[in-house]
Amino acid sequence: SAGLRCLGGGGGARTRHRLPLPVLPFPSQVVYNRVGKCGSRTVVLLLRILSERHGFNLVTSDIHNKTRLTKNEQMELIKNISTAEQPYLFTRHVHFLNFSRFGGEQPVYINIIRDPANRFLSNYFFRRFGDWRGEQNHMIRTPSMRQEERYLDINICILENYPECSNPRLFYIIPYFCGQHPRCREPGEWALERAKLNVNENFLLVGILEELEDVLLLLERFLPHYFKDVLSIYKNPEHRKLGNLTVTVKKTVPSPEAIQILYQRMRYEYEFYYYVKEQFHLLKRKFGLKSHSSEPPPKPEFFIPSPLETEEPIDDEEQDDEKWLEDIYKR
Repeated sequence: SAGLRCLGGGGGARTRHRLPLPVLPFPSQVVYNRVGKCGSRTVVLLLRILSERHGFNLVTSDIHNKTRLTKNEQMELIKNISTAEQPYLFTRHVHFLNFSRFGGEQPVYINIIRDPANRFLSNYFFRRFGDWRGEQNHMIRTPSMRQEERYLDINICILENYPECSNPRLFYIIPYFCGQHPRCREPGEWALERAKLNVNENFLLVGILEELEDVLLLLERFLPHYFKDVLSIYKNPEHRKLGNLTVTVKKTVPSPEAIQILYQRMRYEYEFYYYVKEQFHLLKRKFGLKSHSSEPPPKPEFFIPSPLETEEPIDDEEQDDEKWLEDIYKR
């Protein structure tokens, strides 16, 4: 139903014996409404391994390009997700769904975002040229794209205001957090503020792709029955080979002038990104993670003025971590 597939964990015939019901871990309903070109294929590869290892129900979808839903589609999808065998983790490219609005139990949300201009550029070239999994990949992905569009210079696209390189198409990340309301797709303060509110109220964690190892560490800490051992699996050379297949090929660097225009057009996206990044760094400090990684960060595709590095963790916050987690879950 609704293109859902259950993988790993769960399943099996139901018997009539009155077996004691298993005690479900908490939370046992998790939704990863993954943002496109933000490392989600890497995370889904990890989730497939983890669901086999830990026996949770990984529910994926065959629908990859429908992020906005009608009211009836929202109701149907929420019903389908809510009736999945628990503990489940449902993942799909879809804008935030408000389960409680339709009388459902609100699941715990997680997500990952990245620098908005880098995300846009990654998608721009991915649509045209695919990734290392095969040079013909893009022909299958965008077969109807005309040659002049496929080879359209990124600078011309931005400077001459082609639809793909202007709003509302550039307003991409915020709707994943704002939700299904039509105003969520209009670049502006209303959508930005609603997205921030949802991050605070409904998302257990929104990580930053540029600090993926720390994201995985925190997921392991917050949701151990889903993400236990995720970092060691991610660092395993075998998995690393898989991850490298999903790197987009043929990126070129836009001119400084084009980048400045992009920043201007994406100012709400950047305000949201820096807000999420700040929250993420606060969380890292709370749990004693330093903000440097063991390996130097990958060089950006182009120069991005970056804010100052986060300070070292502060040791005097001896608050009970578990209590903090409970408070999040009780919301």
